[in-house]
Amino acid sequence: MQKLLLHKAQKFCSYQERCHEEVRTKLLEIGARGKELEELMMSLIETNFLNEERFAVAYAGGKFRQKAWGRIKIVRELKLRKISDYCIRAGLREIEEKNYLKALDKLIEKKSKVEKEEHPQRRIMKLAKYCIEHGFEPKLVWTKLKMDGDN
Repeated sequence: MQKLLLHKAQKFCSYQERCHEEVRTKLLEIGARGKELEELMMSLIETNFLNEERFAVAYAGGKFRQKAWGRIKIVRELKLRKISDYCIRAGLREIEEKNYLKALDKLIEKKSKVEKEEHPQRRIMKLAKYCIEHGFEPKLVWTKLKMDGDN
């Protein structure tokens, strides 16, 4: 039974990078319990099918490039997956500052094209809200929008 579970877990991990919590949940779904579950997890880690730092790097880079998520949203999502602070920092290092700033500029430009609000201050508030909801740091957003976040 353990070889079959290990094979299923390896296949699950091979498809895409996974965090420990996802794999643990999958193992529980397919019937692993107690000591057997822990041995399977250890085997996956030892054979490098499961690596949280690699997961954090892939997750952070992917969400930034494909969905234009800011650092705050990426960190929040990684913490929800119980990723360590060390691995989170490793993931965030994948995002170059110049690319991060370009992504914010692109996000502002994209939203600006479709925003219907005419009033200048309300328009800027809506743009800022949109960028902050995407996980970009409020101070950075306000700087980009040439506004003081305290007003």
